[in-house]
Amino acid sequence: MTPIKTRRDGAILEVILDRPKANAIDLATSRIMGEVFRDFRDDPDLRVAVLTGAGEKFFCPGWDLKAAADGDAVDGDYGVGGFGGLQELRHLNKPIIAAVNGIACGGGLELALSADMIIAADHATFALPEIRSGTVADAASVKLPKRIPYHIAMELLLTGRWFDAEEGHRWGLVNEIVAADQLMARAWELARLLASGPPLVYAAIKEVVREAEDAKFQDIMNRITKRQLASVDVLYGSEDNLEGARAFAEKRDPVWKGR
Repeated sequence: MTPIKTRRDGAILEVILDRPKANAIDLATSRIMGEVFRDFRDDPDLRVAVLTGAGEKFFCPGWDLKAAADGDAVDGDYGVGGFGGLQELRHLNKPIIAAVNGIACGGGLELALSADMIIAADHATFALPEIRSGTVADAASVKLPKRIPYHIAMELLLTGRWFDAEEGHRWGLVNEIVAADQLMARAWELARLLASGPPLVYAAIKEVVREAEDAKFQDIMNRITKRQLASVDVLYGSEDNLEGARAFAEKRDPVWKGR
């Protein structure tokens, strides 16, 4: 049985991590996830992905320690995109929504951090417990202090304590909390909203945000103005760019074609 299930509806791809009992990720699962998200990235007909876990208890607890005990090396081949297929996947310029349906800890929380938006069920809980097993939450150590207040991020990294969806929302880690039985409906509602939007603009936004992370403001602005970012260059020469202006002038809704 495959540990990754997918469902495609129009321009939306739902990716379900389904690996009983806890949806932990071993090397083989990570490689499959990388292939799924690579294909999503490269498919021009897909615009948005929703990532969730099977069941009601676990989103993902991260690295499969049982598999590690059986020989899976923590520095082994995670496949394209790195751990979980998302963290290091280059040029992924499409929106990803994480629908956190339960426990998201360790690499599972890092996986959610790789998404662009996080919707959480009201019973979802989070933690970075790597400190207790003598290792480092590497991706979270890079990302979390940039997403939430530094001192809160450091507390979570240094103590490994658990926090609930309400606290995650308070610190800006979680976009929205919904009842568990409404989680996927809300995630799909948001996905449909994004799928109806301008895909070339989304691509430009994601590339600008990514490139600006370690750049000076004026440097990245100069690159945008000079069309030195690939997605911006495509956008500024596109039919969609003209369509946006025409639709505004004609007082109608734009029709995005992604070209």
